[in-house]
Amino acid sequence: MKQIKGKPLPIGVTATETEVNFSIAVPDGKECSLLLYHPGRKAPCASFEMKECVGEVRYLALRDMGKRNYEYNYMIDGEITVDPYAKALAGRSRWGRGAKVSEHEVRGIFRFDEYDWEGDVFPEIPLHKAVAYAIHVRGLTKDSSSKARQKGTFEGVIEKIPYFKELGVNQLHCMPVYEFEECGVRTNYWGYGPAYCFAPKSAYSAGKDAVRSLKDMVKACHREGIEVILEMPFDGSASRQMMAECLRHYMMEYHIDGFILNPSVAPMEEYAQDPILKKTKILRHDTGFQDVMRRFLKGDEGMVHDVIYWLRRHSKDGGTFNSITGHTGFTLNDLVSYESKHNEGNGENNQDGPNYNYSWNCGAEGPSRKREISALRNRQMRNAFLLLLLSQGTPCLLAGDEFYNSQKGNNNVYCQDNPVGWVNWGRLDKEPELAAFVKRLIELRKSYPAFCPEREMLGMDQAGWGVPDVSYHGESAWRVPGEVSSRWLGVYYSGQSEDREDCFVAYNMHWLTHEFALPALKKGRKWYVLASTDGILEAPESVENQKCIEVKARTIVVLAGR
Repeated sequence: MKQIKGKPLPIGVTATETEVNFSIAVPDGKECSLLLYHPGRKAPCASFEMKECVGEVRYLALRDMGKRNYEYNYMIDGEITVDPYAKALAGRSRWGRGAKVSEHEVRGIFRFDEYDWEGDVFPEIPLHKAVAYAIHVRGLTKDSSSKARQKGTFEGVIEKIPYFKELGVNQLHCMPVYEFEECGVRTNYWGYGPAYCFAPKSAYSAGKDAVRSLKDMVKACHREGIEVILEMPFDGSASRQMMAECLRHYMMEYHIDGFILNPSVAPMEEYAQDPILKKTKILRHDTGFQDVMRRFLKGDEGMVHDVIYWLRRHSKDGGTFNSITGHTGFTLNDLVSYESKHNEGNGENNQDGPNYNYSWNCGAEGPSRKREISALRNRQMRNAFLLLLLSQGTPCLLAGDEFYNSQKGNNNVYCQDNPVGWVNWGRLDKEPELAAFVKRLIELRKSYPAFCPEREMLGMDQAGWGVPDVSYHGESAWRVPGEVSSRWLGVYYSGQSEDREDCFVAYNMHWLTHEFALPALKKGRKWYVLASTDGILEAPESVENQKCIEVKARTIVVLAGR
């Protein structure tokens, strides 16, 4: 092979038919050389000094590399450096092996082979029609209860696609899937922190090719109408340019549908306007919905006005999505079973993790055999799903919440690469009722445009029918129960402007029964119960008194006017 003058851009490794270009940012004044390796060999087989530079970018090109069956690193001032722009890494295929890897063993891999996408197209699901499901690729199927053949891998996720379809979710939110160092003082199970963001994690591949495995997963999801959203937290060391290039790389090379970013690090508005990323979903976490709905769920006072705001807020505004639970904090089962975090197993004296979870244990801390406590917890979980799936922002379920997954009170399982942090699928077969309830509830959401409108409702009469698109009621019609002591709220979605069914949701998070006044419908229509905390009805039941409905304590009732 022959060294020739290369180009400073793009940074990383690129190739033409005749040559391969290498480019890397190197601090001024430091020496830099390119090291080439034969796969499987420990020592470099060739070294090339990189002297050409523009600013702090060093570059060179090599001609006549044959089949390019090489791996590479850089030597910068005597220190082996892995290319931060490497598109794939060798030496990282086994989870937890980081501490045993020699300095030359982790290195970049050339990836110039073509991948057959078989006509893959982006689903382009509008945010108001998306129902998301948050997963950790390893944790989703690592537990033996998952019954996956390829546990803890991209291939394991593919095995669960029929389940996602049956449940009704059409968007996956994946925690970091790039190359991060899981070995340290404590296991970095989640993947936050320094990373090689351009390279998919080798240990998440059932074979030896993480690039192909991730593409296979995305293609398989797209084939079933499911989008793939990647969480890309980035640490403070990544430049704006590098972050933008990384997002473009995953969008173009892996057909990724969107990204969840940290707005304190990544300029979301800038990336949302990027010409390449213009149609890509740029999202962020927001705990506002979570905190308000958790407090309303457990019966805190003074929450009604905040609940009104979050029930109506649309995900188009600000790139947010709604979740009751997430990877940081309790699972839904733990939210109704613990009042205090139990993170002793993390080795930080229970000082880590959120101190304020707005949880309620329903009368006993942790697992309980008392029938009344179990019944109340199950009721509260159903209420949580109703709050989530009847709100108008994009809902996001935490994997396993629909079948009672527990982390034993640990609200920060960042280092728990074990059954505590993995999803336990065991109760899905034993107690399928909750998952069946969630499935029917998702179907209900999709069937009624009032619960997933294309645009945010304004609480105004936009069509001139004399009725606002959304209004709020209590024990008296057309009066918001906004007193501090109120723990109940009725929401009326008018369908008159578009000649569709009216909807009314009565939320009673109080420990007492309340009567809700029902708005009068236009002539010929009646109120029918569609669903409640107690279940989704096979056939709607007419409300006996069309002027009001009695709602039991800690119960939500859904009605339609038809």
